[in-house]
Amino acid sequence: MRVLYVYCHPLPESFHAGLRAEALAGLAEAGHEVDLLDLYAEGFDPILSEEGRRNYHDTAINKAGLEQHVDRLMRAEGFVVQFPTWCFGFPAMLKGYFDRLFMPGVGFDISDPAHVKPLLGHIRKVAGISTYGRPRWRAIAMADPPRKMVKRYLRWYVGPRATVDYHALYHMNVATADQRDAFKAKVRTAMARF
Repeated sequence: MRVLYVYCHPLPESFHAGLRAEALAGLAEAGHEVDLLDLYAEGFDPILSEEGRRNYHDTAINKAGLEQHVDRLMRAEGFVVQFPTWCFGFPAMLKGYFDRLFMPGVGFDISDPAHVKPLLGHIRKVAGISTYGRPRWRAIAMADPPRKMVKRYLRWYVGPRATVDYHALYHMNVATADQRDAFKAKVRTAMARF
């Protein structure tokens, strides 16, 4: 399976970098072809500009400047998104990726605004991998938006036949080395079964 792995963390020495290495190793063990999109390393521009917003609904021109990213998304059969949870949401860079890429003609068909249709049905499997600085109960009290974005928002785009998983390490700021290592192992195993 061709897997688009969207990675969002600015620090190359972070826990997330080590977590990504384990996830990629798991995907390699399973024999998947991985297209790693490191948003920071590749210098992705997350800003939906004035021109981008004006052209947003015009499917003849709304992909201008994003053709390579659109192609990568359209070739994917699997989609993994890895990110830290900041302020109980996606980092701005990742939010910008979705704002810019999941647009009419790519993520959905809006030719009939009363019956918008998803267009990413070629993606058969989705996984989210995240860390939180706060405990799970606090995330639940906030309705855990990142979990919902992966499990509900992304599910709509790929359709009900796709499987969607979410892997989270809560309260990472006080997690022991053993707890962090256990989470890495859990993610590697999940990706090996992806």
